[in-house]
Amino acid sequence: MARKYYLTATMPDGYVKRIGPTNAPLTHYWRIVALLANGKTEVFWGHTRSLADARRKKTAAEEASKQRKWRSYQFEIAELEKSYD
Repeated sequence: MARKYYLTATMPDGYVKRIGPTNAPLTHYWRIVALLANGKTEVFWGHTRSLADARRKKTAAEEASKQRKWRSYQFEIAELEKSYD
């Protein structure tokens, strides 16, 4: 059985997301911060096995923005760093 580790993503605004313990081959974390039509903010996030997969989430965010009538949104990607602590 593979040794488990933690994955950490640090976003541009300083937010830190820690995932684990896991042994999944994840490489990137993505986050959408959406300003909804009612003025509230909602956050959607996930992790992927490649940068290309994470970038494809941007297209989904654009479609969701139109469909759900968000006022605006931010889409961000961060590389996951592995640690064994």
